[in-house]
Amino acid sequence: MADFTHFNNQGRAKMVDVGEKPVSVRTARAGARVLVNENTFNLIKSGGMKKGDVLTVAQIAGVMGAKRVPDLIPMCHPVIIDGVNLELSLCEERQSVEIYAEVSCDGRTGVEMEALTAVSTAALTVYDMCKAVQKDMVITDIRLVSKTGGVHGDYLRKEE
Repeated sequence: MADFTHFNNQGRAKMVDVGEKPVSVRTARAGARVLVNENTFNLIKSGGMKKGDVLTVAQIAGVMGAKRVPDLIPMCHPVIIDGVNLELSLCEERQSVEIYAEVSCDGRTGVEMEALTAVSTAALTVYDMCKAVQKDMVITDIRLVSKTGGVHGDYLRKEE
């Protein structure tokens, strides 16, 4: 258990004390993908979904998700986020909605969970907006793409 910082000496969950860590600029970028069928893809592309503009609503939902991480993930610290940027695009080749989020802060802990929650929330919103016309959509490839800052250094996913 020594490698896991979220457990106390009794093996029970705890919130890590980051009070002694230095404040540094931290960023994280995450990605996700929603696979849809041709009909759903065309309705998203044309703006024909009855619930409205799928990509805009999902983008707003992703920002909201990033801001709510400590309410959703038990051991995450509240972080004062400097910025959240979501990019949603349609990929004809994959027939998918491609989602990326970048989150930044000046803080004592990273924003990986904020970026991952942002793309997850956006992907779930795409599903919600489109479920009336397609039930078998697949949310996939939720991943950390990169991070900077902190004592563990920078990370860049090789496949990106």
